[in-house]
Amino acid sequence: MPSPASELVVHEDALRENTARFHALTGGRLMAVLKADAFGHGDVASAVLEAGAGSIGVTSIDEALALRQAGIGAPILSWLNTPDADFETALRARIDLAVPNLELLYAIAGAARATGTAARVHLHVDVGTGRDGCPPRDWATLCALACEQEATGALRVVGVMGHMSCADDPESGQNVRDRLVFENAIRSARRRGLRPHLLHLAATAATLTGTAAGYDLHRVGAGLFGIDPSRTTDDLRPALSLTSTVVSAREVPAGTGVGYGHDFVTPARTGLALLPLGYADGLPRAASGRAEVLVRGQRRALVGRFSMDMVVVDTGETLLRPGERVTIFGPGRDGEPTVAEWAAWSHTIEHEIVTAVGARTSRIPHALDTSTTRSTELSGDIACLSTPAAGSPSSAAARTTSTRSPSRPRPASRELSAR
Repeated sequence: MPSPASELVVHEDALRENTARFHALTGGRLMAVLKADAFGHGDVASAVLEAGAGSIGVTSIDEALALRQAGIGAPILSWLNTPDADFETALRARIDLAVPNLELLYAIAGAARATGTAARVHLHVDVGTGRDGCPPRDWATLCALACEQEATGALRVVGVMGHMSCADDPESGQNVRDRLVFENAIRSARRRGLRPHLLHLAATAATLTGTAAGYDLHRVGAGLFGIDPSRTTDDLRPALSLTSTVVSAREVPAGTGVGYGHDFVTPARTGLALLPLGYADGLPRAASGRAEVLVRGQRRALVGRFSMDMVVVDTGETLLRPGERVTIFGPGRDGEPTVAEWAAWSHTIEHEIVTAVGARTSRIPHALDTSTTRSTELSGDIACLSTPAAGSPSSAAARTTSTRSPSRPRPASRELSAR
């Protein structure tokens, strides 16, 4: 079988190392957030569970069911669903559900009665983002009616959750306000007869900065993949590399326009190489005129506007051969651009870069270490005190894909610890 034109490599050793760091940082209270195809990293659930995560968080029920179908038995929480979502299937699959409003509360309770399965729910309060979660003015009503449903046996409120709005800035006064709203929400729930024992407010940034310390779970997603939204550490390892293959190469004279609009015109005789990936594959068009790639150990500029299917590399005096590999981004150890640099070039965040790789290139499932247990079975409550499994991580494994989108520059070195 011929090699794919573009290949996305998942560095599982980095993923496991990052997970183990967060396991230690949170005292084992780690929920691995694997939404959006694990931030574009694919089938990594077993690896993060073996490395120390005790449970998994996703947005939709479909994402949760896909993990169950893949054989993942660990606790899973789904927190972004519409009232007509398939709650009955979710309950049969032992998936915890977040409840941000009365519509979902009643929909989930109805599904519980239809299936004869009591739902495990986490009441979700908006502590300051103004988007997901129950507005504080409606919280007391939600808690009171959840208590009524709990009394019927339709559900059990096992958790209260929120999401901080400014945790990437540990000096922001909004962090104090968010925590106060969350503490008030917990007290309000308990006054109305609820006994939630899984309280969680921190995502990656709040975990690294310590702005939401002291609760039962930490929902860490970006950090597992080497992204620090708070820019307070450089101890996390990026877990992706993207390479592509030269389709054609040519030498051109000075004055040659490249791409649509001739935004770039060669100032001197130079070599140009064509790569078969573009903005349809996740390379952000906003990076046109700024981005670089690694060619034969040297940085070379991408020139001209990015097209849907192709970009052009200015290779200078070097004339490449069709079939040669070029590194678009990677961990940066060998001089290649990083996801953070791509984010800076595109005026966006690393999250967008790693989740935007297109699906039109074939994907190669990466190898996982199968010598250890895949996951712990679901117990009555989410148990986030698992320890890393024995056995060495598998070597970097590949998943073919195309491109991804932008990230931010990495921070100056600082110790990985909660503040």
